[in-house]
Amino acid sequence: MAIPEEKIRKTMDLLTTWNPLGDKAKTIGDLDNYRTEAIDILFNLQLADPSANPARIVQNVLNQAFDLSLSLEECADVGREIQEFVR
Repeated sequence: MAIPEEKIRKTMDLLTTWNPLGDKAKTIGDLDNYRTEAIDILFNLQLADPSANPARIVQNVLNQAFDLSLSLEECADVGREIQEFVR
C-alpha cells in the first residue's frame, strides 16, 4: 500500500509543528522533519481497524521511535488532525 506523498507531508507538518521531542530534536541528525514517523503513523492507520484510536497510534509510534513517555492526552490533538485527512 503506497502512502500518498501529500498525506506524508501533512503528517510531517503536524509533527514538526507539535515537535514532541522539543529541544532534543536538534540532536537527532536524521530526523528529517519526522518523515519516518509520519510514514509509520500513516501505515499503521491504514492497517488499523476503522475504529482504532489515532492518538494511540501516534503515541505508540513516537514513544517507540524516540523512547518517550507521551500520554494519550498529549497525542490526542495530533491524532485527531491526522485522522481528519486520512479517513
